[in-house]
Amino acid sequence: MSYTGYAEVFARLRRESGKTQAEVAAFISKHSEKPYSFKMISHWEKGVSMPPVEQFLLLCEFYGVGDIQNVFRGVERGHRGWEKLNELGKNRAGEYISMLAGNPLFSYKDISDPTVGRIRSLKLYDIPVAAGFGEYLDGDSFVDLEIDGTVPKGVDFAVKVSGDSMTPRFVDGQVVFIKEQNTLDIGDIGIFELAGDSYIKKLGRGELISLNQRYSPIKIGEFDSFRIFGKVVG
Repeated sequence: MSYTGYAEVFARLRRESGKTQAEVAAFISKHSEKPYSFKMISHWEKGVSMPPVEQFLLLCEFYGVGDIQNVFRGVERGHRGWEKLNELGKNRAGEYISMLAGNPLFSYKDISDPTVGRIRSLKLYDIPVAAGFGEYLDGDSFVDLEIDGTVPKGVDFAVKVSGDSMTPRFVDGQVVFIKEQNTLDIGDIGIFELAGDSYIKKLGRGELISLNQRYSPIKIGEFDSFRIFGKVVG
């Protein structure tokens, strides 16, 4: 696709979102190392230039684009019956695929990998971490989950997602795997406890950020109790 083709998609996505170029620029600037003005958004929408990769992905995040190939190149994901779904249906189907892909019971196993068949036990905490609203993560309430080599190495425990504020990447009921650590880089997705509630969020500067744009960032107050449980790795 040419610059012009991408530009038309950028412009259409912004119109459909009801956002101004200034609002888009503010979001991109917030998550970038340098500021971006509405003029740069205009250039991207007119095909004068293309956004860098990081800013391209931020645009997709801002507009809720889950299937980049389909949206920007018109390449369907090839699932049987896909052509019968509207855009909302395709997005919902994508959410379910994401949920199933995160569960080793349903995800593809490479039989040539000698580690696939190795079974081990992992703690799966009973109370789900909230992708929308906070719930307390009880350190003593868990069940043993059997996993195999399809789960990423270095995983220390698992939790279930509750809510929809991390869609389309994480959906309600999805099991996610965590590497236990008490520090994260800005932009990492992790499991947090803030003021007694537990969350799966992206770490921002002084705030926890949802991937679903319908949810506002959660500010980390100066005197709030705050703890990082670990990094989401699968």
